[in-house]
Amino acid sequence: MLVFSKARLVLLSVPKTGSTAYETALAPHAAIAVSAPPELKHAPVFRYNRFFRPMIDRFFDGSFDVVAVMREPLDWLGSWYRYRQRPELAGHANSTHGLSFDDFVTAYCTGEPPPCARVGSQAKFLEPQRNGARVTHLFRYEDQPGLRSFLAARLGVAVEPAPLNRSPSLPLTLSPRTDTRLRRKFAEDFTLWSGIGANGAYTPLPARPKPEQDDEA
Repeated sequence: MLVFSKARLVLLSVPKTGSTAYETALAPHAAIAVSAPPELKHAPVFRYNRFFRPMIDRFFDGSFDVVAVMREPLDWLGSWYRYRQRPELAGHANSTHGLSFDDFVTAYCTGEPPPCARVGSQAKFLEPQRNGARVTHLFRYEDQPGLRSFLAARLGVAVEPAPLNRSPSLPLTLSPRTDTRLRRKFAEDFTLWSGIGANGAYTPLPARPKPEQDDEA
């Protein structure tokens, strides 16, 4: 996650969307660069709202825009699957060695995914909060020219991230049954993706209602 004080901009790091390359290129221009641990580097909106936004509000003047990148959900899962095929993960619980992509997605769709398929949800990562905290500009991963143009205009610097963490190329095929199950169970991800337009404009999902309190002691 990067915070640019002069540009009044926060760049969230959605996993598997090229965030490391942008952080490497733009960290020298940021007032705050959070590169570790992963739980803070990849802070979702709810964690940004709870820990970082109060600090930003206290120490910096003016409101900040929040920008993030989202990858097409099936392609995003494909990136996770390929990433966890790395030889150094062989034998680890989160390795996808020995699994087909269909097996991986099937495991992802279960109620309790095994470690290898426990990768979360982009819609959950980007979920607006009840106090109004949300991503204000959301770009598709494939729209790199649009994202770079936006960042260059806001930051006043050339944005040319070098490709990093490239995963090996592997076949990514799903059975119609698995594809249907994925799109039904993670409908919010596909809906959010479909609502992304040009220049970071998008249709946010509604914030989840506050859970009802139990009246019984």
